This record gives sequence, structure tokens and C-alpha cells, in this order.
Amino acid sequence: MAVLPIRISGDPVLHTPAAPVTVFDDELRTLVTDMFETMDAAPGVGLAGPQVGVPLRLFTFGWVDDDGVKWRGVAINPELWLSPMDVGPADEDEESEGCLSFPGERFPLRRADRVILRATDIDGKPFEIVAEGWLARIFQHEYDHLDGLLYVDRVEDDYQRIIAKITRKRGWGVPGNAWMPGVDNLED
Repeated sequence: MAVLPIRISGDPVLHTPAAPVTVFDDELRTLVTDMFETMDAAPGVGLAGPQVGVPLRLFTFGWVDDDGVKWRGVAINPELWLSPMDVGPADEDEESEGCLSFPGERFPLRRADRVILRATDIDGKPFEIVAEGWLARIFQHEYDHLDGLLYVDRVEDDYQRIIAKITRKRGWGVPGNAWMPGVDNLED
């Protein structure tokens, strides 16, 4: 098991649609194990293959809901169906999210409140999860990564100037930037 470096906005793998997983083998099992370790070390509630430089359609997730139910798994070659979204600006307190590939920042983003995730697990067995609230947000966020999108690509225009300023100030927006959970201090 190993913690992997997490790519930062601007790396081409984050901005390119990922390819389907076609081989379920020990190499894939190792990747998924490493992704869980990396997600936990970051810490985060989800991590997509492209975020660790692997352009494949898979993501890990791990979150405990308000009822104490632990949601943890891997979604391989996922499909996602969204409920209709409310119209209007996102609420800064209730709808803000962050991203390990744009670390240390949070911006409000409107998401669907309910989704259906269909995917396969590490053994190639299909599963389906109907998710609401924060778990639905996690699935949408990670699914976007598989299509080459970061959440900052979706936030309202009012925040784009701030995002561009942060990107310039931190030297992001170019290939090759990454950080290592447990090693790099991103608070500076």
C-alpha cells in the first residue's frame, strides 16, 4: 500500500476524459487500495483515478452520514443519473465543496440533491446506490473528474476571477504540479 501524489489543477490528466477500466486484475486492486490510502491520508471523502495520474474511470469514496451509516467503496466504470436541480445561486454555507486537486479552497456549487450511481466493484460485480444530500454531491464531484472536469470549472462566474487569482498565485494551471498527503503542508 502507498500514498500517491495528488495532481493539481492544470495537469492534463485532470482535464481529459478518462478511459473505461477493461482489466480487473491485481494491478487494479493495488491501485484501488492505494487510492483508499491516499484519500484517507489527504483527508478526503472521494478520489478519482485522474487525480492520482491514472486516466481510468474509477473513484473511491468514504463518508459517514448523519445517521452514522458508513459509505465506503469503489465505483468502476460508473454511470450517474441526476434528479433535476433547483434554479438559482448556490448557498455558500450549505453547498460549498472543496477538491483535493484544488486544495485548500471551497466554493459554492449547485448540485442535484438525488442521484443514482450504477457501477461495478473491484470484483467486476455491478451495484447501484440511490444517494441523497452529501453522498449525492460526492458522487457528482468524483464523476465529474472522470469527464475531465473540476468543480471549479462549474462554479458561478462571480467566483471565476478569485479562482484564476488563486491559480496564478500558487503556480497552478500548468502540467506537473502535485502534492503528497501527509508530507506537503498546503496551509502556507
